[in-house]
Amino acid sequence: MPAQVITTLPHDNGAFTEGLFYRDGYFWESTGEIGRSSIRKVRPETGKVVQRTTIYPPYFGEGIVAIGQEIISLTWRQGVGFRWSIDTLRRRGSFHYPGEGWALTTDGTSVIMSDGTASLRFLDPVTLKERHRLPVTADGIAIDQLNELEYVDGEILANVWRTNRIARIDPTTGHVVGWIDVSALADTVHLDDPDAVANGIAWDKVHRRLFVTGKYWPTMFEIAPPKGP
Repeated sequence: MPAQVITTLPHDNGAFTEGLFYRDGYFWESTGEIGRSSIRKVRPETGKVVQRTTIYPPYFGEGIVAIGQEIISLTWRQGVGFRWSIDTLRRRGSFHYPGEGWALTTDGTSVIMSDGTASLRFLDPVTLKERHRLPVTADGIAIDQLNELEYVDGEILANVWRTNRIARIDPTTGHVVGWIDVSALADTVHLDDPDAVANGIAWDKVHRRLFVTGKYWPTMFEIAPPKGP
């Protein structure tokens, strides 16, 4: 299904977007690259950063999710994640995991993590220990490179790295029940950088608004939420 654009908002074209969510009227965004990684609180209407913290080398910042009054963040290849106060963005602690860290979301019961493979990890939201893994398939074929995540209306939405597709995943079976095609959005931003891929999904549950963007994209797009398979 091609993405249906409802409106556009500004986005920092210097942001190597790794994680994104919407909460209490703001976007929260994590950025990557060693020496440039950060977590920021962003005003949607202007794209301006109103609060930020730096993730210092050697860490490459990856996905984020809000759990209660904390933000949980991943790093790419260091096997270390961090806990931050959502109010002050001060670091509260750390945790460890095997393999790579790519993205995070939550279904309200578990923290859901992608790691670049064709499986999603479900973590305990308190201990962040792994509970189980969910293999992801489309028509019987494993779908890897699962990246930025968002939980929307009982589905897990996942950017597939270096594609213009967002997979709609059934969290019980792992089957892809549909796709959102953001090719037209990628064409709109006119970026030749091979790293400037679609990555970033945020859901405003209260007002039922779905937002998508990409690495270095100058635009945040509000698109129509998916309906049916």
